[in-house]
Amino acid sequence: MKRSLAIALAVVASGVGQASAWAECVECVRCLRIREGVLQYEPSHYLAGTPYTLGVNPFGYDYENHVFDGFYVNAYLGADGFPPYEGDEQAYLAANPKVAGTWYWEYRRAHLMMKWNDAWLANCDCDGDRKLDRHFGYDSYVGSPAQIWNEMDQDEGARIWKYENKIVAVPEDARLAGGVWYTADGRRLGPEIWGDFAIVREHEKVIPTGGCSCTTTPAQALAGWGLLVAAGYALRRRGRRPAAAK
Repeated sequence: MKRSLAIALAVVASGVGQASAWAECVECVRCLRIREGVLQYEPSHYLAGTPYTLGVNPFGYDYENHVFDGFYVNAYLGADGFPPYEGDEQAYLAANPKVAGTWYWEYRRAHLMMKWNDAWLANCDCDGDRKLDRHFGYDSYVGSPAQIWNEMDQDEGARIWKYENKIVAVPEDARLAGGVWYTADGRRLGPEIWGDFAIVREHEKVIPTGGCSCTTTPAQALAGWGLLVAAGYALRRRGRRPAAAK
């Protein structure tokens, strides 16, 4: 659930001739795109019945450009039927008391940025189900180039927490051992998350208000002031992904 670089990676298959490339182009023309105004949010979403639009939605998602930028909780609230959170805790709880029972509410002060590629979540519908395509161009996420970058930060007054990671879909021949994914030749990819994905990069840092910074291990962070880091690690334990990550 965190990431640093905004990347829309072009997926280029090796050995594809001009004829097949042209055929793929023709097929792409038949896809429904966000700008057409016919692709709608899921029935359970707070915005159900309304179409995806270009630009940033009320929660902070820009599906056209593969970016989320906003409060951590807003990555989840819409899909659970709640309105967007704008920073007023008391007013929001008064209007939406059930949100207090969600696992992500305690991280409401954290800021999150996510950036993903087409293989993770495309900005079009090419299979005719009127939904944004996942593992675009592949039968499943396994073996696809799907990846998402996540960045989190939270100002705690005496210090600022920063956390980032990169999550990728595992290759078809990857093997899982002890909760860690490895390539067929034994190269470590990273800890398993959401089944068929691996955390290939992970970093957390605390910046005291004095200006110096220090890198911490996950154990040190969680033992200290680690609400922000805990929010990142909660992704592993909960088996729940935000809209862009599902």
